[in-house]
Amino acid sequence: MKIKNFMPILDWLPNYKKSWLKDDIGAGLTVGIMLIPQGIAYAMIAGLPPIYGLYTAMIPQIIYAVFGTSRQLAVGPVAMDSLIVASGVAALAQIGTEHFIEFAILLAFMMGVLQVAFGFFKLGFLVNFLSRPVISGFTSAAALIIGLNQLKHLIGVNIKRNDKIHSLLIDAFYQIKDIDWITTAIGAVSILILIYFKRLTNKIPAALVVVVLGILTVKIFNLDQFGVQILGEIPKGLPDFVIPKFEKSTLVSLFPIALTLSLIAFLEAISVAKAIEIKHNNYKVNPNQELIAIGLGNIVGSFFQTYPATGGLSRTAVNNQVGAKTPLAAIISGFVVGFTLLFLTPLFYYLPNAVLGAIIVVAVFGLLDFSVPKQLLRYSKRELIILNTTLIVTVTVGIKEGILTGIILSMAMLIYRSTKPHIAILGKVPNTHFYRNVSRFEGLLTIYEDILIVRFDAQLFFANVSFFKDQLEEFVIKKGEKLKLIIIDGESINSIDSSGIYMLTDIINKYKEMNIEIAFSGMKGPVRDILDKSGIIKKISYNNCFMSIQEAIDTFEESKKNKEIEVKYFNYLKQTNN
Repeated sequence: MKIKNFMPILDWLPNYKKSWLKDDIGAGLTVGIMLIPQGIAYAMIAGLPPIYGLYTAMIPQIIYAVFGTSRQLAVGPVAMDSLIVASGVAALAQIGTEHFIEFAILLAFMMGVLQVAFGFFKLGFLVNFLSRPVISGFTSAAALIIGLNQLKHLIGVNIKRNDKIHSLLIDAFYQIKDIDWITTAIGAVSILILIYFKRLTNKIPAALVVVVLGILTVKIFNLDQFGVQILGEIPKGLPDFVIPKFEKSTLVSLFPIALTLSLIAFLEAISVAKAIEIKHNNYKVNPNQELIAIGLGNIVGSFFQTYPATGGLSRTAVNNQVGAKTPLAAIISGFVVGFTLLFLTPLFYYLPNAVLGAIIVVAVFGLLDFSVPKQLLRYSKRELIILNTTLIVTVTVGIKEGILTGIILSMAMLIYRSTKPHIAILGKVPNTHFYRNVSRFEGLLTIYEDILIVRFDAQLFFANVSFFKDQLEEFVIKKGEKLKLIIIDGESINSIDSSGIYMLTDIINKYKEMNIEIAFSGMKGPVRDILDKSGIIKKISYNNCFMSIQEAIDTFEESKKNKEIEVKYFNYLKQTNN
């Protein structure tokens, strides 16, 4: 492995252009300022003190800048992963306790180790098991859970944190009478500013505006004395170097959450990085290196008290929009957060929790995915069921259970589809050499009485050989006694395993006894090699292997004419001799 491939900073830094510096500084400052309220808010989602959100906003992105292949990806805490941290660790320790914090930090280390391992062994493809409907359903469920958990901050009532949506709604219903109207007003105004301010300008983060206004409002009018909950004191200074506590029982308990997070966090990051890469032509995102980079960020970060981090959609979009040219922008963002930790944390003392709740609600609203369900309703009802099931299980039973249910359903559908792939009887398009599915062009195609042309749109392997055999038998019965030739079009068959070979041997023997020949057309090279080595081609004879369906039919028709001529000649000789 080239050192530049492992450390992309050695590629872009020596070739750095002075003209890029202004844009990188501007983007770094903007995203750094944006990260401060987001880091604090997302730490609240994770059930951690605000300071840990700032730690996570600083360390992982600096490490990523050294090892990452995307030049605009902004790494740090994100809403959905914060929710998974809270729900997963809460099963082992009470939220807010020292053990809870220790476990959240250890989770970052475990997640990082798994991601680095996946990257080194090029296992990034594992993320493909999280299908789009599963991710869409889970993401929307997470958005609902996160949003409803902010009600206590937005309306000033004591709603207990919960990962089950029905419990949150019931609790909120009983607390309506205790709403704090000043807190509600702050939350509502903050949401409106967050939604509409960015329409005026993208140069100033809307989150920073509501934070400043919220702090000033509480400070000037002493609203904390009227029941408005504020953030309070945030410790000052950079994070200390602390080795996470490794205990076997804790590692075993956290492993399922770490595995889930490692895949989901990578999926979030790579999807964002790939989307941004399209807009640039001076670099290429390497998925396996991205795993290593994000994983190293979490590993190193865990020694400086960070919890799991990954690439954030909103921050990356802003980073790219403001003009970031290289990962130097991420390094500058990290220094902005570090400067805040050293000198500015006292300024956040009067920050209302309602403002943080508003920032979270507006951020997670973008996670609600309405487009995918609408599309699936039109063309894939089964996948829509998977999406809705994942969503419902996640919001009613639990986050781990929701993801697991979605994956199991996706795998089940994959297995089902592989056992019953598409198979079609083909007919000839008049005046051409093209052959198409007769069920799609009913009455428009030429169909031969004594020839059956079958196309199988999948690999032939143990899971679907019985289906192929049964379907072929049905087609033969429908064709009737006039059938003399079966042509198996192999253009869509990519591979055949031993079960497929045994099945083909059986049907060749079976239909040979019925005086029905079998021919292959359009078989791909690797498939043809398997058929040759297994003796299948020899069994049907090399003369029955063709490059195209038309060639097979022409040969059969010519052979039929020759037989008819032979029969006529034989009859003529018979009559002459008589």
